[in-house]
Amino acid sequence: MFCGIVEAVGKVVDIEISGTNRIFTIEHPYSDPLYIDQSISHNGVCLTVVAISESTYKVEAILETLNRSNLGSLTVGDIVNLERSIQMSTRIDGHMVQGHVDNTAIVKSIEDLNGSWSIVIELDPNDTLYTIPKGSIAINGISLTIAQLNDTLLGVAIIPYTYHHTNLKFLQAGDRVNLEYDSIGKYVIQYMNKIKS
Repeated sequence: MFCGIVEAVGKVVDIEISGTNRIFTIEHPYSDPLYIDQSISHNGVCLTVVAISESTYKVEAILETLNRSNLGSLTVGDIVNLERSIQMSTRIDGHMVQGHVDNTAIVKSIEDLNGSWSIVIELDPNDTLYTIPKGSIAINGISLTIAQLNDTLLGVAIIPYTYHHTNLKFLQAGDRVNLEYDSIGKYVIQYMNKIKS
């Protein structure tokens, strides 16, 4: 479980192919030790640490994960958002994020507002049910508030700290981002669908 507050960014330094899987070697900035079997969010995707060296670790993404997220398009040198799982004693500054990507979306536009940034993505029309104005959404693992919403577009406002300390500063129009919708909303919609039928 995560809260969508990115701790650091890591760099992809190697990618191995293993059948339909990809094993990513991530260069990280953590000073306290990581451990095998640890869960870390990568652009909002929960992956398990399978090997560790002094400044890098390895995680393996299976075909399902690669098909559902933007991890399949990662290349050596790419920067990913990192968040280790929360502890029960931790303040939850964002919102509850599971690290299970629901869908991906294409960045439509990025606008520098001279103090903040507006990022607009093209939303799958089938996913508008999971979004509400001022609701929470995780984009590339970052807990954000929906600032604008219509049938096909979703916009978020980015503060300077988030922009400069995540991989959002590298985004360009046309890039694909990972989306995780608010889990409470998903459960409510599932329940409402069940009682309707």
